[in-house]
Amino acid sequence: MSSTTATAAPPALFQVSLDNWKLAILVGIIVSVIAIMALPASISFWIAGIMGALIAAAFVVNAYRRKYYGGLLVAPAIAVLFVMNIFPLLWSLGLSFFAYQSNNQSIRFVGLNNYIKALTNELAAGANWAALVNTAMFVVFTVAAQMIVGFLLALLFAKQFPLRKYLLILVLTPMMLSVVASGVFFTYYYDPTFGLLSYFIGNITGEQFILMDNKVGAMAGIVFADAWMWSPFVMLLVLAGLVSVPKYLYEAAAIDRVSKWRQFWTITFPYIRGLLMLALLFRTIEAFKLADLVLLLTKGGNDTMTISYHLIRVANEQNKTSEGAAISYLMLFMVIVLTNLYLYLANRRSQEA
Repeated sequence: MSSTTATAAPPALFQVSLDNWKLAILVGIIVSVIAIMALPASISFWIAGIMGALIAAAFVVNAYRRKYYGGLLVAPAIAVLFVMNIFPLLWSLGLSFFAYQSNNQSIRFVGLNNYIKALTNELAAGANWAALVNTAMFVVFTVAAQMIVGFLLALLFAKQFPLRKYLLILVLTPMMLSVVASGVFFTYYYDPTFGLLSYFIGNITGEQFILMDNKVGAMAGIVFADAWMWSPFVMLLVLAGLVSVPKYLYEAAAIDRVSKWRQFWTITFPYIRGLLMLALLFRTIEAFKLADLVLLLTKGGNDTMTISYHLIRVANEQNKTSEGAAISYLMLFMVIVLTNLYLYLANRRSQEA
């Protein structure tokens, strides 16, 4: 004889109950919006926090009463994720609709004015567009360099040779260093007075060589430094695909006297194509956020300002917090569009294959 445990029906939307999470969300959003628009920031901050705690409590009670123990087990991780990631994201989104500066505690609602200014204002939009164009150039050059160098390194280390594991550790070292350490290293490396690059080229030409003296040289220096750091990441992904290719496929191809080039396109490439696409996606997103190396090597000089470094200057150096938040969400929108376009093309190609 089997018995079933009846599950309580969920409460209606406007039924006042401790486990009515739908009503808690509705009340939390309405109260938070009213508080943000009508009350000072010091008060509305705490009201929004209390509303968030109310919604979280309603979810916990609902999960407990309906015996969703799996949800209760992951609740602490979700709470940490909300506090560390989601809440700051939503708070900065709210700030983008206000006129607020970090060095001035006054705040007022301006709606979409920050976004309109970032897109249409002659001075602000011009600086944003110039920084965006530079960012696009860095994305193309750095990602292309990383993909090519990483792929060639993966082909090299896929084979067994003496001292392979020691050389592999040496190649992976740049990826383990902090960006600050790498930036300082290349600052000395490119230094026109005692840098190694200037020393070697100066001995050949007889003149002092200054790599960062123009835009082309400055961009080349940043691209080289970024590729030096992150090509090993691409290499690891591609190498994982290369070592997973069954050996008997190559043996069968050798018996049939298939050329090395055809072996690569018909056997090797199908195994690593997905990993190459994944590496391309990850490195494109990261290159779009390039700011640290620009700050350390050129500080945006010689027309090397990227959109991320421009955002740092607007939000921190100029104390235009709300304008910086608006620019950051425009960047987020562009990254989401590019990512979805990439996923669409990848899925379409996989379906055609």
